[in-house]
Order: sequence, then structure tokens, then C-alpha cells
Amino acid sequence: MASLDDEFAQRQALLDDWVEVRREIAALEARASGLLAARLRVYDAEVRHDGFQRDAVHRSMIAEYSAAGRIAQGTVERGFVDAFFLERDYPELASLFVAGKVTPAHVHEIVSAGFTVQNAIDDGRADAGVQQVYEAAAIVVAEAQTAARTRVQVRQIAAALAGVSVTERHQLARSERTVTMRSVGDGLALLQLVLPEYLAVAILDRLTQFAQHVISTRDDADPVLDLDVLDIGEDPVLPKNLDPADPGWRDSVIFGESDTFTTDPLIDDASPDMEHPAADGRGIDEVRADLAADLLLGADPTTVTGTVAESIRGRVQVTLRATTLAGDDDLPAELDGHGPLHPDAARDLAAHTDLWSRLFVDSTGMLVETDAYAPTAAMRRFLRARDPHCRFPGCRMPVHRCQIDHNHDHALGGRTRIDNLCAFCVGHHVLKHPDLDERHRWTARQLPGGEVQWTSPLGRVYDDPPPRRVMFV
Repeated sequence: MASLDDEFAQRQALLDDWVEVRREIAALEARASGLLAARLRVYDAEVRHDGFQRDAVHRSMIAEYSAAGRIAQGTVERGFVDAFFLERDYPELASLFVAGKVTPAHVHEIVSAGFTVQNAIDDGRADAGVQQVYEAAAIVVAEAQTAARTRVQVRQIAAALAGVSVTERHQLARSERTVTMRSVGDGLALLQLVLPEYLAVAILDRLTQFAQHVISTRDDADPVLDLDVLDIGEDPVLPKNLDPADPGWRDSVIFGESDTFTTDPLIDDASPDMEHPAADGRGIDEVRADLAADLLLGADPTTVTGTVAESIRGRVQVTLRATTLAGDDDLPAELDGHGPLHPDAARDLAAHTDLWSRLFVDSTGMLVETDAYAPTAAMRRFLRARDPHCRFPGCRMPVHRCQIDHNHDHALGGRTRIDNLCAFCVGHHVLKHPDLDERHRWTARQLPGGEVQWTSPLGRVYDDPPPRRVMFV
């Protein structure tokens, strides 16, 4: 039987090997990207003297690579775009990519957000040197964060470097709102809405609240319908020539169009009939999808959920300057956890809310204080303002779905102070629970400045710095 030391060493070795393989995969993806960039140079040479054929040649090239790689054409197109701009504008990022230190997803997010900076340079609103500043700042983020978090932060960096251009971009983008549908097979379809981000966040949050409400209350409902209800209205479900006053009618069933009846029970517990619906075993994604369909097709939320739920509203958290709120400027606000928000949308949201938290930040943009008075409430307001999402590295669960945690367990002497409290989602909170075997238990401690340092069961350290809440200039 292997000793605990042997088991620990095996887990260490497997993790090391996995990390190295992931690095090698990223390096190979960088080689693939380089081949796409080389192919684009061949394409440019092919169409240099025949501009009329440019689009046809381009479509042919995309189709060829899509077929050869058995990859969707949209994915291939995105790969070509990323490869072109990576080679042209991001030499340091390309070097990191070749070394396997960033993934294709990181590259895509940096290149995509960089268009904001490039447009500002092209329009003369920013100096050409801003591109190098953006690349350097984006690399710092990408080396420490997941691609999803990188997307949020590089958008903020690009918005800061491009000034108010992000407001103009959001205004123009509003015209791209659309609803599309495509089949995904097996009787399913993808219904896709493109709409302002803050509305999408609120919609998903409201559906999630509805779904959680359905799941938590579905056991309270009586699964058997009242049969008397089936006999109300212009077309009652009632066998011909039966008297509802006769108690025997419930035990009879009509066959065909005749007036012949049987004494077999109407209710068959083994059959999936309408009086005995199957137990609701849907997961939260299924419930959300069903609720979205019901709500869009006109159902009342009360009948959708089975219990009163009209008070459920979608939630979003927005940070904006007081001067922007007052209309003195049009600097972008921030949709917490997602990125820049058009100031008009932020002001509209502000006009319809009764919950406010005034934030004070230092010169670096770090949140240091709120204006609440009651001590416990003040701590919670501070933490929810500082931590827009779970503070486990890479996790982006919104703060209103997280728990406020003592990093150093209160039962073991941890004090209830700001520097010992932060937001963790349920899934990551339980990782440090004392009931968990120490071979699998994580620990978390907060460093000066709000950085949370996690130590894994293998003794590895992962840091999660607090997000800068104000990054606009």
C-alpha cells in the first residue's frame, strides 16, 4: 500500500506533467497561428494584382482550412484574424505565445479588446505609442488571469487608453441588436439575442433566481391535479351521460365514442398521465431554458413557477463617477465583472434604483472606504463593492451569489475584520472547510492590499489580486 508521502508525490508529479503538457499545447497553437499568418501573406500576394477576386479567394481559403481541420468556418476566420494582428501589432505577446505562457483564448481576448486602442490611434485620438502600453499592460493581466478575467480587464485597459471612445463604440454597437436562431440537431435550436450587456446580465440573473425558486419550492406542490378542475369550462373532460354527483364516476373511463364504461381505475400510477406528472428532476440550466420560453411566450411568472414570485428582479452592479452621474461628463461606467458600460445606460439604471453605495478610492483606483455607518452592514457593503466576484483565482461568480468568508476561521481565532473577510462562491468556500480531509483542503489568507493567497493541498500558492475598480482616464 502506498504511503501518504508516495501519494502526495504522485499527485505533485501528475500536476506538473499536466501543466507542462498544457504549455506544450499552447506552444503548438502558437505554431499553428504562425502558419495562418504565413498563409495570409500568400493570400495577399495572390490578390495583389486582382482585387476583384479578393473576396472569392478569401472565402475559398477559409473553406479549405475549415474542411481540412474539420473546424467551423467562423472559428477558422477568427483564427486568421487573431494571427494577422498578433504578428503585426503584438511582438511581445507573440513571444509569450510561442513559449506556451499564454493560451489562444488569451491572445484572442487581447487582440479583440485592442481594436478599441487601434481605432483611437487611427482616428488621431491617441498616440501610436499607446499600442505598446496596451500590449504591456495586457500581458501582465494574461500571465496572471484566466482568459475570461483577461477579457474583462483588457477591455477596461483599452477603454482607459482610448478615453471616451468606448462610449462611442457602445453607442454604435446598439444598432447591432438582433435575435437569431439556428438548429443544433436532435430537435433543439439555439435562440441567440444580441443586446446591451447589462440587460443580458440582468436577464440571466433573473432567470437564475426564478430557477432557484422553482427548484427550492417544487416539492411543496401537490403533484396530483384536482380532477374536478378537469370538468370546468365549455368543453369539460367528463365521460358522456355521467353524473358528477355520482361518486362512482371517478372510477370509470370512457372507451371510444360509446357509452360503455369499465370499473378499471381512472388513475394508473404506472402511466405518465396528466393527473400524475413525473417528478420534476430538471437541472438549473433546463429550468432556466424552460422559464425563458414560458416568459417569452407570455406566461405569467406565477403560473410558471407554481408559487408567487413576482418580486424577483434581475440584478446588476454598476460603478460610475459622481461627475458622470450628474451629467458633467460622459466617461464610461463599469458593469462590475464584465467591463465598460455606456454612461447613458448607467444613468438610466441609477434613476431606477433605491440602493446606493458611495465608494472612495485611492490614487491607484483601489477601493478603501464606503460611506455606510452600521459596522456589520458597512463591512458587507465594502466587501461587495471591493469584490465584484468570487476571490478564487479565475472564478467570476457574481458577488451577490457568493458568501462572505472569514479567511482565517473565526472558530480558530480569526477576527471579523475587512482584512480577514472576502467573497467566495459556495463551491470554492467549501474547499477550505475544516471538515474536509487535510489532503484535499485548501487554505486562504488575505495579504495587505486585499490580495487573497490560496494554498493548494499540494502546497502550491495561487494569488488573486483585488480588481481595480476605477481604470478610466
